[in-house]
Amino acid sequence: MLLRQIEDPKLAQYAYLIGCQRTGEAIVFDPERDVDRYEAIAAANGLRIVAVAETHIHADFLSGARELAERTGARVYASGQGGSEWQSRWLGPYKHTLLADGTEFRVGNIGFRAVHTPGHTPEHMSFLVTDHGGGATEPMGMITGDFVFVGDLGRPDLLESAAGVEGIAEPSAHALWRSAARFVKLPGHVQVWPAHGAGSACGKALGAIPQSTVGYEVANSPALKLVGDEAAFVKDILSGQPEPPLYFARMKAMNRDGVPVLGSMPAPPVVTDAAAHAAEWERAGTVVVDTRPWAAFRDGHLPGSIQAPVGKMLPMVVGSYLKPEERIVLVCEPGRADEIIRDLVRIGYDRFEAVVPPAAVASAPRLATAPEVSVHEADAHRRQAFVLDVRGASEHAAGCLEGSTNIAYTRLAPRLAVLPRGQRILVHCALGGRSAAATSMLRRAGFDAVNVAGGFEAWKKAGLPTARK
Repeated sequence: MLLRQIEDPKLAQYAYLIGCQRTGEAIVFDPERDVDRYEAIAAANGLRIVAVAETHIHADFLSGARELAERTGARVYASGQGGSEWQSRWLGPYKHTLLADGTEFRVGNIGFRAVHTPGHTPEHMSFLVTDHGGGATEPMGMITGDFVFVGDLGRPDLLESAAGVEGIAEPSAHALWRSAARFVKLPGHVQVWPAHGAGSACGKALGAIPQSTVGYEVANSPALKLVGDEAAFVKDILSGQPEPPLYFARMKAMNRDGVPVLGSMPAPPVVTDAAAHAAEWERAGTVVVDTRPWAAFRDGHLPGSIQAPVGKMLPMVVGSYLKPEERIVLVCEPGRADEIIRDLVRIGYDRFEAVVPPAAVASAPRLATAPEVSVHEADAHRRQAFVLDVRGASEHAAGCLEGSTNIAYTRLAPRLAVLPRGQRILVHCALGGRSAAATSMLRRAGFDAVNVAGGFEAWKKAGLPTARK
């Protein structure tokens, strides 16, 4: 048996390619949409992808299951549990198998047993993996999806907090407890292969270690230590969860109803003559996404640009501030364009108009700037301004600026109506990164937004007054 964990560090997502080296057949679990990566890994190991499986209908990225079925003819294994609302609706034209709890299937000499593990979502499936070709009769590991992470469990509130399904968080937490009570009875040697690591918004305390074992998780996971007390488990698992990005609801619907087939990666032209195109880039329906560091953006950018630094914030910012139908002009080094485009294709952004090298920005006929103030300047003027804290709710509750309004930067776009027009808005986060992106979006929307350099940490370091909620 060959197993490869394939990481997307931006979304802290893990896909798995498992192949039978005797028969040359392979399956991919929880692939992202740019599936050429999995095909290349399979080919490099003398394998062909004949199957693809999903643990659940994902909220944080677009699944590549349909893309693989389209390109390779792979059979799709998807959950048949959880009710009609939580069934994949795009499977009809493709070879597929709907899974029940206990359904078994093989890819080559590798055996898989589906285990219904609801809680994170009603339809969630995990997969026990047995290497029959190696002579094993018991499972080696479990593909746990968003059920069990290293040091954490998948959050049960996303359908309510992200997808707007009212009243489902607490029943889901009880379902998760029942799934966890089954999990802790598995043999301690069974390896845990999760779908996410540290940095994912699908949990609150995910570890950075890429895999674990049942025994280690039972002994060390704070949530699993509460399995003996259902009420305490439910209370703990529902508390302190981070605010999900706005795009999560859209991912849920698209993954359920059918992700558009990508075919090939977008390849927009590199445009160095910003002067000739700047006017068209300011038209409605086009957004400039500037990936340069904040200092460069602050001092001069194409009007109306959104600042979204390359890294984990990029999909969070674009997914929260742009509509998928909008055309994107990327300001980035051309050598990083493919990486950035992949990051955005994975969350449903396909319309790329141009790549503009950073050096070309200066040739535009006019540039905009983004104002920024020190914490001392912010303190001097905050009583006449509107203070906006774009950190998470738990961060705000632990310590904040007196009188500040808290809206997480990933949830800001639909709440612009609560912000004042004609009044200066002082925007801060913990260190200045999230607030920089939020400031750019607010200024694009016509607000007099100003970034507070250094954020709340600089505020505290300067000895300025704070409050607690």
